[in-house]
Amino acid sequence: MVDGAALSLKIEDALVARNPRGMKTVQQALQTGYYLRAARILNKCKGHVLIGTGFPVIDTFETDGPVGAIALYNALETLGATPIIVCGPPVSQALMQNYRVHEIRVGEHQERTLEAFKALYHYQPDAVLSIERPGQAADGGYYNMRGESISARTACFDTFINNAKCPTIGIGDGGNEIGMGNIADALQGLNIVPSATCVDELLIADVSNWGAYGIMAMLSVMNDIDLLASVKPREILEYLSGLGSVDGVTRQNELTEDGLDPSEGEAVLLQLRQIIGMA
Repeated sequence: MVDGAALSLKIEDALVARNPRGMKTVQQALQTGYYLRAARILNKCKGHVLIGTGFPVIDTFETDGPVGAIALYNALETLGATPIIVCGPPVSQALMQNYRVHEIRVGEHQERTLEAFKALYHYQPDAVLSIERPGQAADGGYYNMRGESISARTACFDTFINNAKCPTIGIGDGGNEIGMGNIADALQGLNIVPSATCVDELLIADVSNWGAYGIMAMLSVMNDIDLLASVKPREILEYLSGLGSVDGVTRQNELTEDGLDPSEGEAVLLQLRQIIGMA
């Protein structure tokens, strides 16, 4: 009998061990077992799962978020769900040729709630998940890790999370992403403008992409299938780079995520596979 809670805790600790942006510091604000609980939600999904991603950096999008979204999209499809990536241009335009994409408007506009209601009514999702999406701050604006306003370039996914009639999951790595409202008090010590948007289940990781791998590790155990073996971070980064992505930290079009070489992501994948006994 697999002890899911113990596995989840090992995964949770492994994914904040490097602690570049303080997630290890705030981990104690979360109830342990969050990767297990998120995986249980997704494991039940046989219909649509909406995956919001895409963090604007300068005039394009960053690699952290879409890499994990693509990996999770493929895993959910393998398990019989129908994932839809929800994002605004330019990410939406970049991914549309190869993935099911629902495009939302960028910038501040009056139709944000209506936009969400229409999509939620159309898809009737089993779950709504956000991975590395800016979350609205208490003032309603969006801010990057430097505290700069990015409201004019951000498409609003918060309205999807706030109005969903199904379970919601948020993955973040810095405090300004959707879901971080769950641990608002713990974020006060970090040098960021925190997100106020809450989710049913918040997952943290040193890099948000790795949070998707953590869920996939738990799903692998639940379904006795190694969903992580086929994930190739370098290949996904090459694909995204060709579509104009940049690293969110360096702001350069390069094959890195949050300033880290893809070998770091590959090492995390191997570590997770070892934790679940599939490597």
